[in-house]
Amino acid sequence: MEGNSGDDQLYIPQVVDDRKPKIGMKFASLEEAFSFYNQYARESGFSARISNSKKNKANEVVWKKFVCFKEGHIDKTRSNKQVKCDQPKKERARGEVRTGCKSKISVVKNQTGTNWVFSTVMESHNHPLSTPSKVHLLRSHRNFSAAKKTLTQQFSEANMPTCQQMRLLEIEYGGPEHVGCTERDIRNSERTLRDEQKGIDAESLIELFEFEKEKNSDFFFDYETDSDNRFIRCFWADPVSRRAYSVFGDAVVFDTTYNTNKYGMIFAPFVGVNHHHQTIVFGCGFISDEKTESFVWLFNKFIEAMFKDKPNIIITDQDPAMTKAIATIYHIQ
Repeated sequence: MEGNSGDDQLYIPQVVDDRKPKIGMKFASLEEAFSFYNQYARESGFSARISNSKKNKANEVVWKKFVCFKEGHIDKTRSNKQVKCDQPKKERARGEVRTGCKSKISVVKNQTGTNWVFSTVMESHNHPLSTPSKVHLLRSHRNFSAAKKTLTQQFSEANMPTCQQMRLLEIEYGGPEHVGCTERDIRNSERTLRDEQKGIDAESLIELFEFEKEKNSDFFFDYETDSDNRFIRCFWADPVSRRAYSVFGDAVVFDTTYNTNKYGMIFAPFVGVNHHHQTIVFGCGFISDEKTESFVWLFNKFIEAMFKDKPNIIITDQDPAMTKAIATIYHIQ
């Protein structure tokens, strides 16, 4: 570290000489050049990023600049959002992201060959450098590989908390500095995966039903879509439930649970009681509304799925649409 005039300080990375970038160094590609600079940044204690570039008349990149992640300044106009006078401004507790750091490297393409050459090297920083125990947390030194994403996805499907996933990865890779990602990276990956699946959940459910049907032909399911091909209702019953109805299906309890899932679908189970006084499920459905038409469709599919006729008794609440649907099924005037 070197002192500067006034209160400013310059921080010089302490790296062995053969690991330092020097003017005239040659590399076979831009990727190789940045890889060298990023490794130097890791040993120095800062995060690197790719900045500006220049192209020739043939639209080929001939000049590139690598900088410290703290190069430049935050756009004050964008960051200082207008708030009401009677409301205090809330800010995240975080370190200064951009400090106007001048550390940089320029790399140019050799005019007589394919090599890339360091043409400018500035090592000094205007901010403290990270310690070896924390440098793995910096952005350019994190690598959340496809293999790790697949592994953490399997952990999530098993309902394993993110903190426990991180501990397992630390054990597997020999410490947090070797994992290559943070808990936030795992959470971001899970959120991205959920966003990608938002539009295909109905298709995934249908594929699951078809898969169960292939495994056992006694698995029953059906579904309907509206004029815009949106999923509006479905019903399913597995072989065990269908056999249970043939024995214990004289009395059926039917009720709906309103909007208790993120899709706004109404869960509608058909349940009964066996000879041990235990609750058993005969079938389940999802409907998008509580109209008579939806209940009639659901009751018809329930009766179609079962090996015996309609139940002698249906116990339910006094919902008018449900009552009308039951009367329609039983041909009650």
